[in-house]
Amino acid sequence: MTDPLHRFRSLSIDQSYALEIAAKQLESEFVGTFNRETIEQFLRSSYDEFASRATVPNYLPLLAERFARQRLHALSRVEAEHHDGTPVVLFLCVHNAGKSQMALGFFEAMAGTRAIGWSGGSEPGTALNEHSVAAMREVGIDISGEFPKPWTEETLKAADVVVTMGCGDACPVYPGKRYLDWEFDALPGTSIENVRPVRDEIERRVAALLAELGVEPAALPGRDRASA
Repeated sequence: MTDPLHRFRSLSIDQSYALEIAAKQLESEFVGTFNRETIEQFLRSSYDEFASRATVPNYLPLLAERFARQRLHALSRVEAEHHDGTPVVLFLCVHNAGKSQMALGFFEAMAGTRAIGWSGGSEPGTALNEHSVAAMREVGIDISGEFPKPWTEETLKAADVVVTMGCGDACPVYPGKRYLDWEFDALPGTSIENVRPVRDEIERRVAALLAELGVEPAALPGRDRASA
């Protein structure tokens, strides 16, 4: 790469190097699918998305790489001539910090590799809701490594089902997509006590959605969905 990071002069040498390594890694992962120019474009725009609201600048290259990877996977599904049959579900809420992240956590734990889940927000926050993270940890699911991110055109196009969770008119509507609107009669997520009932309801709905998609939801250790 001649100088792919010329727009990021404010970064430290270590950060610039991390982005360069990220570009090489993505290029190897998507060899034969996307060229270097496309990969660098996605990496740059993903970096820009987080740069304006990042609280820990040192994590920016990692966030940019992870977000770019998700977007490239989505775009590859959109451009593929044949669908591999794996269902894709996109969970959307306002800040992508609580409900949609819990839904994604349950979805991935129950589906494994048999379905693909993504999440996003109409107004992404700067960090996950600590009470949502704690509530999920109680049921053996660690979502602390996730991060708020926006929905993107390619993730929306690639999804088979879009689940909206309280974002109302701010959530995107794309013709031909199946939409589910999950409403919750719950208190704000300002304590773990408030979050638990929402968490349990999300668990039930995710399990039902997977079953509807033909994916038998895996049992979670120590969880009884009938009484959750």
